[in-house]
Amino acid sequence: MKSIFRTISSRRQSSHRTFADTAAEDVYKFVRDRGLDHAVEREKNLRPLLSIKDLIRSEPAKSVPISVITTQKDSLRVPLRPIEFIRSFPSVFQESLPGGIGIHPHISLTPEILNLDADEQLVYGSESYKQGLADRLLKLLMINRINKIPLELLDLLKWDLGLPQDYVQTMVPEFPDYFRVIKSKLRGCSGELELVCWSNDHAVSVLEKKARTVGKGEYTKGSAIAFPMKFSNGFVVDKKMKKWIDDWQKLPYISPYENALHLSATSDESDKWAAAVLHEIMNLFVSKKAEKDAILHLGEFMGLRSRFKRVLHNHPGVFYLSSKLRTHTVVLRDGYKRGMLIESNELVTSRNRYMKLMNTVKKNNKAVSSSSSKREDKGKVEGEVCDTDAKAGNDDISGSDVEDDRKGEFVGDDEDDSEDDEVDQNQSLNRGRRNSSPRAGSRSFGNSGSRDKPQSRRNKIGLKTEKKRSRMY
Repeated sequence: MKSIFRTISSRRQSSHRTFADTAAEDVYKFVRDRGLDHAVEREKNLRPLLSIKDLIRSEPAKSVPISVITTQKDSLRVPLRPIEFIRSFPSVFQESLPGGIGIHPHISLTPEILNLDADEQLVYGSESYKQGLADRLLKLLMINRINKIPLELLDLLKWDLGLPQDYVQTMVPEFPDYFRVIKSKLRGCSGELELVCWSNDHAVSVLEKKARTVGKGEYTKGSAIAFPMKFSNGFVVDKKMKKWIDDWQKLPYISPYENALHLSATSDESDKWAAAVLHEIMNLFVSKKAEKDAILHLGEFMGLRSRFKRVLHNHPGVFYLSSKLRTHTVVLRDGYKRGMLIESNELVTSRNRYMKLMNTVKKNNKAVSSSSSKREDKGKVEGEVCDTDAKAGNDDISGSDVEDDRKGEFVGDDEDDSEDDEVDQNQSLNRGRRNSSPRAGSRSFGNSGSRDKPQSRRNKIGLKTEKKRSRMY
């Protein structure tokens, strides 16, 4: 795979320092963004779940042995043991033993997720979605004028671009004026998606469109365009850093659809152009986010890997780097507001429905949300504990000959002992078993002044019964 991403030879880099170098060196301090971290974390397990779903759906029997999923665990990106992962989502997967004697259970899909899958296929087949997807692929081929891209690299970005599983056979042939699949000369590459015709209408970045709209046609190519910036709460921007940002924003904006590799890799102009390229690529993704490794692979093919790493490190106000889900995810800040995606689409809506189903558990053949199920299970456990304690208390009292035990009084010769025991008994009933914890320590009971371990409720009732019987006899 690495041979596919070996591209343009290294260029001579100038050794002068820029304001971005100094800013990253002694000012930049990383601050987490809870909203964007939540946007990344809420899709936990969604991608492997849909991968398993597609695998099962592709089988003629619509079910697969668990052993098949186990052998493909890495390619499916399953984070746990496959059987544990499957059983974590009973509303999505169901197990069965063929013939009742199967060693390995077979996994199939529930009717609920089959309905969602049918809706997802309708999204992929809609004309509006296919046209939007084709436009985004066309723009990706024109960025940096790369004109072609390996299919293996597109497979790494399939989830982020929103490509269907069989896009080469179904979607690509429908747009012969945009692109085509050709044989590749790269070693280890099965083919490449090649640009057929350049489109000036599509060679306009998102920032250029906004600048033309705000400037009412006064924007000219090559003018300065300021990147929208947002910082995490608690991120400190002092006067020195603010000046660096202002100077960087005033630099000329070079379109990402231009090839500016001739610029020195450490120059400020090259840094802003690389930021423009990455900003435009992130806008092509359906969720405005992608894994850092996938972006760097794309950057390596474009000859921009080191510049992408520099941009991600030096411009936290434009790109946020989340470390959730045991990986690094790049999030486009201006694509989100309060942790929510600003511009949604049909595929994102479909994925949200999957996540809602994932958080639903089945109970007594009825679907309930996981949160309400947890509250119900918690109440059930608490009820069982209370019932058990009450039952134990009734059994102990019924075995004695005590007739007047409404307040848990102990019968004794000393009136003070009786009052102290009554207080201890009421506290025991109110606090449950709290007095038996290590925090309770040793206490004195009555006026005896002893430091012995507190007696349990059962022992107190037994002592009470023995005292009563001794008085009777």
